[in-house]
Amino acid sequence: MASSSSSSNFNSASDSWNYEVFISFRGEDTRKGFVDHLYEALVQQGIQTYKDDETLPRGAKIGPELFKAIQESRIAVIVFSENYVNSSWCLDELAHIVECMENKGQIVMPVFYDVDPSDVRKQNGKYGGAFDKHECENKHKVDSWREALEKAGNLSGWVPKDFANGHEAQCIKKIVATIYNILPPLLTNVNKNLIGLETRLQDLKSKLKIGSGGVRMVGIWGVGGGGKSTLAFSAYMEISRQFEACCFLENIRDESNKNGLTKLQEKLLSLVTKTTEVIGSETEGISMIKRKLGCKSVLVVLDDVNERKQLEALAGSHDWFGEGSRIIITTRDEHLLTLKEAAIYEVSLLSDDKAIKLFSRHAFKKDEPVKDYKTLSQEVVSYAGRLPLALEILGSFLYKKEKDEWACTLAKLKCIPDVQVMDRLKISYDELKPEEKDLFLDIACFMRRWDINYAMRVLDACSFHPSIGVKVLVQKSLIKVSNGRFDMHDLVEEMAHYIVRGEYPNNPEKHSRIWEIKHIVELSAMRAVAPVIVRPSLHQYILCLCI
Repeated sequence: MASSSSSSNFNSASDSWNYEVFISFRGEDTRKGFVDHLYEALVQQGIQTYKDDETLPRGAKIGPELFKAIQESRIAVIVFSENYVNSSWCLDELAHIVECMENKGQIVMPVFYDVDPSDVRKQNGKYGGAFDKHECENKHKVDSWREALEKAGNLSGWVPKDFANGHEAQCIKKIVATIYNILPPLLTNVNKNLIGLETRLQDLKSKLKIGSGGVRMVGIWGVGGGGKSTLAFSAYMEISRQFEACCFLENIRDESNKNGLTKLQEKLLSLVTKTTEVIGSETEGISMIKRKLGCKSVLVVLDDVNERKQLEALAGSHDWFGEGSRIIITTRDEHLLTLKEAAIYEVSLLSDDKAIKLFSRHAFKKDEPVKDYKTLSQEVVSYAGRLPLALEILGSFLYKKEKDEWACTLAKLKCIPDVQVMDRLKISYDELKPEEKDLFLDIACFMRRWDINYAMRVLDACSFHPSIGVKVLVQKSLIKVSNGRFDMHDLVEEMAHYIVRGEYPNNPEKHSRIWEIKHIVELSAMRAVAPVIVRPSLHQYILCLCI
């Protein structure tokens, strides 16, 4: 449908919009019927709507508050009913709406409820009779009212009695869908401030294939702190208006541990259906999700999934959701995504220029380092390895600190890593089985950049059965195979060293693994190596190579 002109000004004036929709209507005609249903449908879609009896603060003067609400609304829906023009109040609203349409770029959408659009334009029929009275009582306003009616009546709109054989529910559904699609993404301006997000967002959207039909699951996978949740949330805010219903379930790892999966099922259903749901068991929750979401086009984001049972309870199968649905899953474990046949989007690290820009935003509140801090900034970014989490934490920590404090921080990081960063990265390690933990620490401490075939033969000869364990570590983004060699992010390697040092960072004789040659030589001289070896075969092999 075509609406008001001046749409080119729609976004330019967006900073002044406090409401998304203003409904102008004659209460005695439509308040308890059409307008009530329209208002509820808009609110259920998360559209901030102003309706005088619902939104007007108690005790406020009606005139100034309503006119202010009109001015602060992106879209005005005018419900022209039989008695609309009998009210001078409604006509004042209309005149102000038309003024905002012409001067502020407000979009105006008329609904001709039991009236003919031509009667609105030309003030014929009942509309003409009402003006006979206005000519006597409000003569000084009549011309402006007539002009506003003519302009609004010429806009393309909806005639409920002619829509879907008079089924008002279908007409309301179409009105809401039109408004939903016109409104801009909620985080448009915020996304511009998230460094490196635009390209990632476009790549993710190409994986989602919105509009191509079917039900599609897409997993966002990568190392901890890489920006998976930020990307998922930004995508959610940008595309959610294209679905009948949507839901963002964050921190599933923590929430499922604290409150159980039934609470997450209740939250999913409540957010999608806009009702309060109570679920007695996970099995009941699965049945309700299938029944209530199977006929809807929904967007669901499952953030920070770390166990298969979470997916089985919340998105067990594609056929749980209606045609056109999209399910986004963020996880550090690739294997969970392959189980659900999800398309996988691997989050890459930031480029060098994006990394320095992100760090500068936090360290200097600018897009580039302050002149005297450029070299120091490059050193911090190099240490962070272009990992967004580390760049943000370190940048915020160094904000407004002097150069000597920067130098001291860098020196300290080389010996003692940032605990906040390590703890976030360590989540993936904590979820490993004991034998997988040992394998990871061995690779991180001894085998980074080793030829994978050679490394696998060594591990296998030491009876570590590495084939399955290595695959798990790759799937959990702890290690990767690059150019035929074991590799990992610098901070992941440092996290492994941090774990091994444990409570005794300065006492290598108490560590389970020794990888620095100086410590190996020192402890060998002291004959203190053997007591600290946990896996003698591999450690003795490494020891021979080093000495």
